[in-house]
Amino acid sequence: MESIDLEVLKTCNEWIDDSRQCELVTVIKTWGSSPRPEGATMAIRDDGRVIGSVSGGCIEDDLIARVHSEGITRTRSEIVTYGITADEAHRFGLPCGGTIQLAIEPLSKRSRIDELLQRLNRHELVARRLDLLSDEVTLGPASAGMGLQISETALTTIHGPRWRLLIIGAGQLSRFLAQIALGMDYHVTVCDPREEYRDGWDVPGVQVVHAMPDDLVMEMKLDSRSAVVALTHDPKLDDLALMEALKSDAFYVGAIGSRSNNAKRRERLKEFDLTDAQLARLHGPIGLYIGSKTPSEIAISILAELTAVKNGVVLSDEVRVKAAKDAAQKKPTAPVCGIV
Repeated sequence: MESIDLEVLKTCNEWIDDSRQCELVTVIKTWGSSPRPEGATMAIRDDGRVIGSVSGGCIEDDLIARVHSEGITRTRSEIVTYGITADEAHRFGLPCGGTIQLAIEPLSKRSRIDELLQRLNRHELVARRLDLLSDEVTLGPASAGMGLQISETALTTIHGPRWRLLIIGAGQLSRFLAQIALGMDYHVTVCDPREEYRDGWDVPGVQVVHAMPDDLVMEMKLDSRSAVVALTHDPKLDDLALMEALKSDAFYVGAIGSRSNNAKRRERLKEFDLTDAQLARLHGPIGLYIGSKTPSEIAISILAELTAVKNGVVLSDEVRVKAAKDAAQKKPTAPVCGIV
């Protein structure tokens, strides 16, 4: 699974190679409510085919209709705004009178999409600068904290995985977690020193490392855009790695396991030189309580919690696994056939 915006770039490159006229559309600014964030992209081809999204669908419909009636006629990039008036907001399905501003760029070989994809394939974080006067494109390195920048003369967009996820353990659950995380623009690394688990484990775009997890945690120099998820159930592999991760700036550190195993893990970690504040950062039992049973459901539960933490959402105890299961056990059982 790939992120939508990476899929857009790959499709653009295919259309350029096939000598098809096409345009790249990027959300550069929003006011009020907007279905898609700044930096979201879509592409449209000369026959009206689109990939990606910049709104809930109505703006896409308008762009498609224009291509069908007029073709692709732009010879240089243009800034277009939708939803200025209440009537337009209603027409284009923008909630609460929202407004969205788009950069529409006609693509060609000089757009350097192929070179951008090559750099992304090497897991580079790339700043793509489009000169809005000449349509000249330059590519350069970007830092994780950079975001989209727009001026009267240039548009700079950031491409590549700005978030990192280290998964400890190469089991079935790890496969689902890695696949979904890739689609969320994470650079995913799976670490497992056990050969029997690594053999045959292959998810395109995911790096599989044969190392002791705690060594890799220190080597990766985890920052505030990094997350660690331990899934082996083996204290020999998980505990030291969790200890190092909890000392780092990683925004999320979690471990799978039952409530009792999680309590035992916390007792073991107390024996290391962790502060109470560091230990409190450990998420476990991992994930949100959604009644998940299968590996794919558990992966969604984990990434839901991870995403909430990444976005600064404060979660109540009611949605956490431990509190939800504890509450369920305290509920009185209903009488059966009149017997209490």
